[in-house]
Amino acid sequence: MKLYPTIGLEIHAELLTNSKVFCTCSAEFGGEPNSRCCPVCSGLPGTLPVLNAKAVEYIIKAGYIMNCEISRFTKWDRKNYFYPDLPKAYQISQMPRPVCLGGHVDVTVDGELKTMRINRIHLEEDAGKLVHDDIERVSLADYNRCGIPLIEIVTEPDFHSAAEVVAFFEKIRMMLQYAGVCDGKLEQGSMRCDVNISLAEKGSDKLGTRTEVKNLNSTKAIQRAIEYEIYRQTELIENGERVV
Repeated sequence: MKLYPTIGLEIHAELLTNSKVFCTCSAEFGGEPNSRCCPVCSGLPGTLPVLNAKAVEYIIKAGYIMNCEISRFTKWDRKNYFYPDLPKAYQISQMPRPVCLGGHVDVTVDGELKTMRINRIHLEEDAGKLVHDDIERVSLADYNRCGIPLIEIVTEPDFHSAAEVVAFFEKIRMMLQYAGVCDGKLEQGSMRCDVNISLAEKGSDKLGTRTEVKNLNSTKAIQRAIEYEIYRQTELIENGERVV
């Protein structure tokens, strides 16, 4: 049985604004832990968010360079989940009405020009980060990153190899850097990628079970994760086991 991978991406890119997306705290990278937070991005009762207009300008610019349709009406939603690096216990994001819809980006892979479709680009706020101390055996929360403006670029499942994904990710990074929307500093987590992978018999119109590998922040990590996940799912399917 010849198995064929189908891959879709969610690329997160932090925007180059001076302040956070819903408050006036600095969006600069680094700083002493928990030194760039306020009642708004910490989610204290009684606080109200105020939208950063520059973040809206940047996501519209990103939409234009990726051939998207810009919505004339957009809205924000609460995505509720509990995690230690999210003090509000919800993330302000966009679900049914994102800023950018549709779109495409052309990439060249092994000398062949391919068009990769974009489903949507929406604006949301980043979460904080956990710092793990293996010696003391504790995990510490740094909320400086909470509220940093973030765009999420959601593609259609148009990819079928790690090479295609890496080429697309590098093209998106270059475009955002050139447009002045994101600095693309992978070592600082400015861009991260979630990869959704499924395997099905070649020629079948039905996709296999989808799995997701999250928070990949380098092209090497993306390539290795895809190659391993394809290998893992292939082994399970050929042995008659269920993909989970």
